[in-house]
Amino acid sequence: MAVYTHVDDTALAEFLSAYDLGSLLSVTGIAEGVENSNFLLRTDRANYILTLYEKRVDPQDLPFFIEVMEVLAGSGMACPLPVPSRDGSILQQLAGRPCAVFSFLEGRWSRYPNTKKCAALGKTLATIHINAAPVTRRRENALGPSGWRPLLASIGDDAETLRPGMTDTIHQRLESILANWPADLPEGVIHADLFPNNVHFIGDKLTGVIDFYFACNDIFAYDLGICLNSWCFEADGSFNLTKSRAMLRGYTAVRPLSDAEVAAIPTLAAGSAMRFFLTRLYDWIHTPKDALVSPKDPMEYWQILRFHQSVSGTAAYGIGL
Repeated sequence: MAVYTHVDDTALAEFLSAYDLGSLLSVTGIAEGVENSNFLLRTDRANYILTLYEKRVDPQDLPFFIEVMEVLAGSGMACPLPVPSRDGSILQQLAGRPCAVFSFLEGRWSRYPNTKKCAALGKTLATIHINAAPVTRRRENALGPSGWRPLLASIGDDAETLRPGMTDTIHQRLESILANWPADLPEGVIHADLFPNNVHFIGDKLTGVIDFYFACNDIFAYDLGICLNSWCFEADGSFNLTKSRAMLRGYTAVRPLSDAEVAAIPTLAAGSAMRFFLTRLYDWIHTPKDALVSPKDPMEYWQILRFHQSVSGTAAYGIGL
């Protein structure tokens, strides 16, 4: 579940009195996400999302996240629009946590997205990269390549719990990725966490993108690598070339990729797999057994990483086919 901080009725009523949202009909905790506490607020006017930012979110990053959503919503994209209180402020405090209220997006996420959804995601990802250009604030990617060695060091020999010799193997693969990491590729604001559960659909129509709390400035094609990993691998671990081709065609229909970006996709996708493998491994080791959220299996992303480091060229992703 994703409600770490509970709010009593009295505190919530006092908090909402600062807004012009209408009369509250119900409040329900949302059992999605792993970073923050989220509640669905139903009023006699509309539905809203109340987000309480938990300890893993740096409050100093919140103005950047808010600006990204405001800029994208202002460009016409379907993403959460921050709702100001009567005094015009966005960020508030509730139950000892920073918080904000957002517009509600219709639709549901797809656990096993089809080819049409992958194509729609590609177009939307490219649109995010273009439309977020006016964002004035900057946030470095704390979980980018410069952070992977320190993250692995913090895991240490505990990686041996996966299997004997794993620590040395991880080091070798990480160094191989970093040695080939591309420079001077187009960059800007990226989502950096656009997994299927952060994208809403009605049928095959994409109706919204949520959860911008890993957004940062980084390489655009790295964001594409994150999506290839999270959308194009099947439950059995196999890579779906048809979905990958659809996503890439959707993306390039909006924002064409340079030859250098295309050539870097295997390395960028491998780096994305390494990033999520390491963060999952860290959580796998350090999450208490009685925690409300069960850590995700890091080996899913180890298998994805092995795929990217085994390909012989970009044709493996459907490019040029």
